[in-house]
Amino acid sequence: IFNQGACAGCHPGDGRGPVETALTRFSIGGDPVLPLGGPQLQDAAIPGVAPETLPAGVEVSRRLPPPVFGVGLIENIPVATILSREDVNDDDADGISGRAHWVTPADFVPAHEIGGGPGPQLGRFSRKAQVSSLIQQVTEAYHQDMGITSDFLPVENPNPQAGGFAAGDVVADPEIPASIVLETVVYVRLLAPPETAVSTPLIEEGRALFNQIGCADCHTPVMQTAAGPIPALSEVDVHLYSDLLLHDMGPDLADGRTDGDASGSEWRTAPLWGMRIAGDFLAGEVPLLHDGRTTDLHEAIVFHGGEAAASRDGYLALTSEQEAAVREFVRTR
Repeated sequence: IFNQGACAGCHPGDGRGPVETALTRFSIGGDPVLPLGGPQLQDAAIPGVAPETLPAGVEVSRRLPPPVFGVGLIENIPVATILSREDVNDDDADGISGRAHWVTPADFVPAHEIGGGPGPQLGRFSRKAQVSSLIQQVTEAYHQDMGITSDFLPVENPNPQAGGFAAGDVVADPEIPASIVLETVVYVRLLAPPETAVSTPLIEEGRALFNQIGCADCHTPVMQTAAGPIPALSEVDVHLYSDLLLHDMGPDLADGRTDGDASGSEWRTAPLWGMRIAGDFLAGEVPLLHDGRTTDLHEAIVFHGGEAAASRDGYLALTSEQEAAVREFVRTR
């Protein structure tokens, strides 16, 4: 059982996936319900095997595959830099109380890896920052998304509909060695984000308004990586437009599903980089938000609530021409 047969099935051009590739995550009260096939619904299967169906009574969240470019830069932003933007108790009374998501790494993550144990580590990756290391992100993508076992996760996903584990699978586990997983980690680590568009007066107007109404308070325009052995990742400015923190985004964006320590209404600030080219690989239609519910950027902004409500209201108070400038700025990241 699986979702896609290749990484590019969910990440065309190493970017975000089309809406039809959105994954279904499910759990009960934070429990990934592994015996029921959780935490992800595999809706495809090899011939002769039944794909999974959702068990009764589970909490469900649709997740659009995010871009994979730039993850090596995100990995190398110092913990202290990210934590410097935390304001858990909203001490400055601006209505924004971003917080880090501390997570327990998978047992197979080596301690020398960024995001490896022992003890809780800063989550950086995925929609709720519930993954702390690239090796875990890649290993789980092989296992959950493509149904491929590895030295790191050598046991097949359970498939209750087909009678248990590995029903109908005649390939010995693990199906790929650790070396293939690690080579994939290196590949995604070195994927550079796309360049932004050449600036215009309209884009610069949008940039100023984006900052003025408070969008940049969470969509942090730039952070810098730490010094490291890979020149392309060492001490460089990262124009990701995210603080990588969790924020309560209000009821319209809530999925009602706990993920680690993240509540059903909390989401990691989505990086905006790559918006300029997203449509190149998606027939011009760019699905937005965590579940791809809209391709209309104005509508996506209006869905922002909770800690983003003041910025949303500031956007809606602009003239139509100013709103268009903000959207043009975002589209050209």
